Amino acid sequence: MNNRLFSAPLSFADVQITDGFWQRVMELVRTEVIPYQWDALNDRIPDAEPSWCMHNFRAAARLNEKQRTLGDAFVPPTYTNRGFQILPQDPAHPDPDAFYGFLFQDSDFSKWIEAVAYSLANHPDAELEAIADGAIDEVCAAQLDNGYLDTYYIINGMDAALTNLRDNHELYCFGHLTEGAVAYYQATGKDKLLRAACRFADYFAERFGPEEGKCKGYPGHEEAELALVKLYEVTGEERYLRLSRFFIDQRGQEPKYFIEEEHRRPGARATDLAYHQCEAPVRELKEALGHSVRAVYLYSGMADVSRLTGDDSLYEACRRLWNSIADEKLYITGGIGGTHMGEAFSFPYDLPNDSAYSETCAAIGLVFFARRMLQIAPDSRYADVMEQALYNTVIAGMALDGKSFFYVNPLSVVPEACQRDKRLEHVKPVRQKWFGCACCPPNIARMITSLSQYAYTQNQETLFTHLYIGGSASKLFDGKKLTLNVDSRLPWDGHVTVAVRADEPVQAALAFRIPGWAENASFRAEGKQQTVKDGYVYFSGEWHDGDEITLDFPMEVQMWQANEKVRENIGRVAFTRGPITFCAEEVDNGADLHLLRVDGKQISVEESHVFGHETVALKVSGVREKPAGKALYRKAGAAETEPVTITLIPYYAWANRGLNEMSVWLRG
Repeated sequence: MNNRLFSAPLSFADVQITDGFWQRVMELVRTEVIPYQWDALNDRIPDAEPSWCMHNFRAAARLNEKQRTLGDAFVPPTYTNRGFQILPQDPAHPDPDAFYGFLFQDSDFSKWIEAVAYSLANHPDAELEAIADGAIDEVCAAQLDNGYLDTYYIINGMDAALTNLRDNHELYCFGHLTEGAVAYYQATGKDKLLRAACRFADYFAERFGPEEGKCKGYPGHEEAELALVKLYEVTGEERYLRLSRFFIDQRGQEPKYFIEEEHRRPGARATDLAYHQCEAPVRELKEALGHSVRAVYLYSGMADVSRLTGDDSLYEACRRLWNSIADEKLYITGGIGGTHMGEAFSFPYDLPNDSAYSETCAAIGLVFFARRMLQIAPDSRYADVMEQALYNTVIAGMALDGKSFFYVNPLSVVPEACQRDKRLEHVKPVRQKWFGCACCPPNIARMITSLSQYAYTQNQETLFTHLYIGGSASKLFDGKKLTLNVDSRLPWDGHVTVAVRADEPVQAALAFRIPGWAENASFRAEGKQQTVKDGYVYFSGEWHDGDEITLDFPMEVQMWQANEKVRENIGRVAFTRGPITFCAEEVDNGADLHLLRVDGKQISVEESHVFGHETVALKVSGVREKPAGKALYRKAGAAETEPVTITLIPYYAWANRGLNEMSVWLRG
């Protein structure tokens, strides 16, 4: 590997987003979602499941203060297995000193503070920063003197800490705390939470590693791997990178740590090694298996460690796992995770529509993985999937008003089936105000507010544009500043103009992704050397103020059919235009969407509005089968039909107009 050619995201200060589409979403997160989620973390949302998140930090802080006051007379709590989720016996009168919620509830704060950090980097807000500083004070007050910071065990008994790595999520919570701490430090320069994260990391570094006497375990829910890399990059402390690599190298080795751990806990459920991505050492993994969020978080950490250490074998494993996802297990909406059984990847080409899991967090994790693969090798395959996930499943996870959320993102919904069929009870036909297991809402917020980190990367020689988002991006080439002012109207229009700004001539290479959906794309930069490689067009030469690059990506409506191995979609078609996947809703087309058949003879694009949001709709010619009576069966024959025009809206906008049917794939 040539480390000199690896790329890194631009800093927040070097990117400004003014894009009409994404700025609306980012402003929604800043003005509505972040305040709403702070209320949710403090259990102030009527008719929503309590979070208990900040309640737990305050309870742990009181316990710490009690210990400091009593000294040797303090009797610490002794752990009793209180379960994966703890709820108050009397919800109206919870014990202020008890832990409630899921054992990973701390992570909700961490993702919220990370979103706050990115929002402050994009849009300084003294009032929000003051709220965040106060929240950080409360969280840090819960930290033990030895650096440990997980409220479940601080409150319920530290004697059980690190005794159940498979299930306890301590390293998962640490990872999210660390990501939030790094982001807040980078956005504000304030290091209180960062110092707390370092102390927590040092606690683990003293206990895990290849050295004799140290624990040979690894996270049950991966997240620490990529977080430790971020901590290393901001502090320069090699021990954090070593610990991340240890967790990755140790995973799946014999003897299997989770099996040994299981044997130490009488009555523990049997370990599904594939679910935890530890059926084999990571360099031997060939298929994306198990819990899809955990998997892509692990793969992201693997890609980071590969990039920083030059480990080719780790990179090759990442490539195999990427291909397993993209070639066999990816929904047309950019979602992953075909089954609710373990929130997991299913077998190749098993992509059910109505029972899809396609967790919002999994699509976000896929974006993480894609960006890290791009940092190693700028290949448009990675950016295409990143864009597909962002414009479809990621933002579908949040309502257009920012006040309700999807955990699961199906591709077909019949509300009655969701309500009456227990096999579909994980599918919600409308978004929820909040979740007891609320990983997705704050994950969406941190993803949207950090969007600039995915639009561009840079190495010493080249500035890469991966996503066409209106705004500006700046980079120094040999000390000379070059700025790109990007005029983009994606996802509705494929014409992009890039104006160059420079105070003096700059020798540079600029690379732009050629989207996989853009057939017959064209691009021009007058007087510059042009080459195309791995789905990117590179323009090289001396740039002057006022130079211009034009890129035209035709946005034809495309009608797709799935591989014949995807049994659920035989005889069905789906529609995309640019990066957007479309779907039919009952509110536009009437009930019983399964009776619609597309003929595709006429397709038009029209401006439209959904819930006051400007968008486009597709109008597709087809027919509707007429019901043939009440008989359960009838002789085969051509059904009577009537011509119809089928209206399709962007998938991300569905379920914003009440309870109704939805389908991405239609009979062709």
